[in-house]
Amino acid sequence: MAQRVAIARALAHRPALLLLDEPFGALDALTRLQMQDEVIKILEVEKITTILVTHDIEEAIYLGDQVVVLSNAPGRVRAVFPIGLRRPRNRTSPAFGALRNEIYRELVGHRW
Repeated sequence: MAQRVAIARALAHRPALLLLDEPFGALDALTRLQMQDEVIKILEVEKITTILVTHDIEEAIYLGDQVVVLSNAPGRVRAVFPIGLRRPRNRTSPAFGALRNEIYRELVGHRW
């Protein structure tokens, strides 16, 4: 509930830019999926540019228009993956899985 309130409070000001840092990290799996869908609905209606920080590759693909992979300290851009999948996105589609695997390979293929 605290996460929902925090997101609602941030959206109440109708910001031009919304920064979300691991907003669903403390949620159980089902609530996390529901909140991701709710945020998508809100952002599509409100047209708010959003930067989402997450360690969850599937979440990044599901919510984002592009995924930026950063290096460890100092944080530098290692790779940018445009997400060319139509919404609503299907997490079980071959295209989603291929993109997830490509991003995963980028993450594990470099030393931290």
